[in-house]
Amino acid sequence: MKTTDNKTAATAKETIPRGVTKPKSNAASGLTELFEDSLKDIYWAEKALTKALPTMVKNASSVELKDALDNHLTETEEQITRLEKVFEIVGKKATAKKCDAMEGLIEEAKGMLEETEIGVVRDAAIIAASQKIEHYEIATYGTLRQFAETLGLPEAATLLEQTLDEEKGADKMLTQVAVNAINLEAAEIE
Repeated sequence: MKTTDNKTAATAKETIPRGVTKPKSNAASGLTELFEDSLKDIYWAEKALTKALPTMVKNASSVELKDALDNHLTETEEQITRLEKVFEIVGKKATAKKCDAMEGLIEEAKGMLEETEIGVVRDAAIIAASQKIEHYEIATYGTLRQFAETLGLPEAATLLEQTLDEEKGADKMLTQVAVNAINLEAAEIE
């Protein structure tokens, strides 16, 4: 009878309805695996961001914006360390897995630099690109925090919540810089 059940299970896996994406052979089959895979993804993303932020700082003309980006670079380096602690909590080595979303957001940011004149218009573009990145990070850390809570990992949830709060703070800071000066100055150029 077990043989029949195994055959039925194998047949069910092979029979995937049209339009449904077939999972890879190493696809996550539980929340723990999905959590760990997502940690690898954001770990890569944060490391990539530490390489991209200095370029944004060099291209910014506003001192306020440069300061906000420099501060976020320091936070990002701390967030990487915090992620390494989360990996330790789950008993895994901190490893990165290429994050297609962050790669795309960074490429878009580079494109926005090329498509804007140096000065306040470019500053507005840097803020726009940076906020897209922040929103991605906010969504990711919110999800990871909830996964950690669901999996009974309160220490990991606390660390992820701390990073989530920092990402929200960075987003608010960028909004303030944009609203208080840069967007108004860029609009006056019209």
